[in-house]
Amino acid sequence: MEQLPHILIVDDDREIRDLLARFLERNRFRVTAARDGREARRAWTNGHYQLVVLDLMLPGESGLDLARWMRGQGNVPIIMLTAMGDETDRIIGLELGADDYLPKPFNPRELMARMRAVMRRTAERDERKPDSESRVLRFAGWTLEPLRRRLLNPDGAEVPLTGGEYELLVALLDRANRVLTRDMLLDLLRGRQAGPFDRAIDVAISRLRRKLEDDGRNAQVIKTVRGGGYVLAADVERV
Repeated sequence: MEQLPHILIVDDDREIRDLLARFLERNRFRVTAARDGREARRAWTNGHYQLVVLDLMLPGESGLDLARWMRGQGNVPIIMLTAMGDETDRIIGLELGADDYLPKPFNPRELMARMRAVMRRTAERDERKPDSESRVLRFAGWTLEPLRRRLLNPDGAEVPLTGGEYELLVALLDRANRVLTRDMLLDLLRGRQAGPFDRAIDVAISRLRRKLEDDGRNAQVIKTVRGGGYVLAADVERV
């Protein structure tokens, strides 16, 4: 018997929950729905999911807090539903490690297309994981241990990274000394193109530079290419 992908939908709007559940079930997904953080946590412990669709505006525990908790439990991909134009929450959500976001109102077909793209990228990443996560990356005196998701400074002290910061650093290290535009970085990380006012990458780069003690005005590790994007300007040793 074919195993259908199991999706957890967390949204306090009953109409949206029911509409998505019916639509996805017609398209060969198995769906569990929750209206708030309490129900989502209960559903999480009782099921194994391939993806979570999570509304940021939940009663009680916020969607951001729930996403942070889920990220602490495992690496199940998350697509966040946000209010139109709510850029601050979107950036924070991406930094927490959300795999994509979709503003409300949305077309269920677009959501399903994004879900399939995220699950496909997750499967491809998991296939590469044994080799890539066993190799330590060294650059500009810093060390990244993918197996433990740890960043060590030149003195050997651990510098904590958010999920989004870690993924961004890996994307830059994998393409060291290559100029990456904002669109390319967003596509590498989330599989989507940037909107004209999407500053998520700029904010994430700025915060990653601070973690690397790389002064943005005179950055030597992650350099800004005017009109182009960003480049990790260091040789990377894989051991």
